[in-house]
Amino acid sequence: MAACATTYYEAGRSWSARVAERNAELLAQQPLRRRCSRTPEFRFPKSFDNSRLIKAPDPARARQIRLFSAAITILFSLTMLYGLQHFSAIESGYRVESEKQLREQLREENRQLRLSEAQLTQPARIDKMARELGFAEPQPGQMVNPAAASDASAPVLAQAVPPASSY
Repeated sequence: MAACATTYYEAGRSWSARVAERNAELLAQQPLRRRCSRTPEFRFPKSFDNSRLIKAPDPARARQIRLFSAAITILFSLTMLYGLQHFSAIESGYRVESEKQLREQLREENRQLRLSEAQLTQPARIDKMARELGFAEPQPGQMVNPAAASDASAPVLAQAVPPASSY
């Protein structure tokens, strides 16, 4: 840097000329600083003609390759079988969980329907609605209990008689 600084103030020389001179000085000093000089490298292309070579079959190597291929095939098959079972178990777990959620949803819906049924079948509510519609309480003998045995002497309001078949 000192050499550059001294040449910077020289009059009449351009900066690029001074830089080129400094680079030439450094390039000349390089071989002196090295302990050994560079050796040139040469590359020679080598061409080999292997067309006359014939590969002899090796039965032991072929057997080893077949045995290795069979082992890899079995290992791959076992791995795929394990993966299939694993993913099937995961899928079954998801299916069971969705069925549980559906069951809970149906139970809640059933509970809501039972509450609605209990509310709609309250006798007081039915009586109030009947009075609003203008219905009166039934007179004695007007109500027929279908579960009770029918009395032959009691008056019959309506009776369905099946037609006689002529077979």
